[in-house]
Amino acid sequence: MREKVVALEKAIASVFLGKPRVVRHVLTGLFAQGHILLEDVPGVGKTLLARTLAQSIDATFNRVQFTPDLLPSDLLGTSIFNQKTGDFEFRPGPVFAHVVLADEINRATPRTQSALLEAMNVASISLDGVTHRLPEPFLVIATQNPIEFEGTYTLPESQLDRFLLRLTIGYPNRKDEKRILAAQQEIDPLAELKPVIHAHEVAAIQAQVRQVKIEESMRDYLVAVIQATRESRHLRLGVSTRGAGALQRAIQAHAYLDERDYVIPDDIKRLAAPVLAHRVIPEGGLLAEASHSQREKLIEEILESVEVPL
Repeated sequence: MREKVVALEKAIASVFLGKPRVVRHVLTGLFAQGHILLEDVPGVGKTLLARTLAQSIDATFNRVQFTPDLLPSDLLGTSIFNQKTGDFEFRPGPVFAHVVLADEINRATPRTQSALLEAMNVASISLDGVTHRLPEPFLVIATQNPIEFEGTYTLPESQLDRFLLRLTIGYPNRKDEKRILAAQQEIDPLAELKPVIHAHEVAAIQAQVRQVKIEESMRDYLVAVIQATRESRHLRLGVSTRGAGALQRAIQAHAYLDERDYVIPDDIKRLAAPVLAHRVIPEGGLLAEASHSQREKLIEEILESVEVPL
């Protein structure tokens, strides 16, 4: 599968220019069977990144624009009475796709946001007492604007915890911005992008990622980092066991992308902030969007305080 992985990474990087770290983290989330929250200012490519990933995979893709009047049934689907058969028939909503883009997720009401919880957690939904499985693989990429608060609903902690990674993109440098403008001058780069991997191959890679070895010393190091977040005097709330499991899956996927079948300390160091920062609350602070960069710095400080196994 290595050639497929390399081709996928190159395909995304050919459209989403100048951000190889972000591309690598998005693939980490995909292969770790997690979901991704892209949080940044408008116009830096959040939607483009999600569309590029979806188009690079021969899989189904749906985009949902979250608004205050969006209902859970608009997302999940509904049962409609069929007069010919005399039975109710389930009409699936846009969440039934391999890749779902939840655009501006914080504009929807908490009721609609919570409708995603079961889908993101167990890849299924329950409606009228019937459980409907979602396609495999299943990936939610959500976006939100951290500087616009009017007409938005802050994501609750339980919803944030369902996201494996919380990423920012940032502005491109001068050289990369020139490349972006030149690439967009005559045609849409997405128009020529073809799928390079099938959905069932992504599922096979996800199974392989689970087999990446984690030696006892590496698991001890991971647990020490998690424990340090709970003992830090700077944090009111540390990382839960679910968060520890999320970091474990992420470092396995990161090692796989680096062509290794075993985990090293650098995997934990590189993934700790994007995986753990949105799962902690600073002491004396609220779970607010503006404090996310502060939480990332606190995670980096905790990493420096934990002894690295040799």
